Amino acid sequence: MKNGVTINLDKPRTLRYGINALVKVEDLTGKSITALDLSHVGIKDLLIIVYAGLCHEDKTLTLEKVGDLIDEYSNITEIADKLGEAFTLAFGKAEGKQGE
Repeated sequence: MKNGVTINLDKPRTLRYGINALVKVEDLTGKSITALDLSHVGIKDLLIIVYAGLCHEDKTLTLEKVGDLIDEYSNITEIADKLGEAFTLAFGKAEGKQGE
C-alpha cells in the first residue's frame, strides 16, 4: 500500500494516492492525471484531489464534507503543500519541471 501524508483536519487524516484514488481524480475532474498541474490547479480540482486522497480511510466522506473540513481546520496553502508531498510519494518525484 502506498505511503501517505498526514494532514490535521478534524482529526489526523492521511492523504494517499494509490491507483484507485488517481482513477477517482480522473473520473471527477474529467482530466488525465498527467494533465493536472498542481502548481496551477483550480479550487474545484484541488477539492477533488483532496477528497480522492482521503477516501481510502473514510468511505463516508463527500466533496462537501471535505470542503467543510478544509474551511474549518486548515487553509489552501497548507493543503497544497500536503498534496505536493503526497504526490511526491505516489509518483516518486514532484510534479512539474522543477529542477530540470
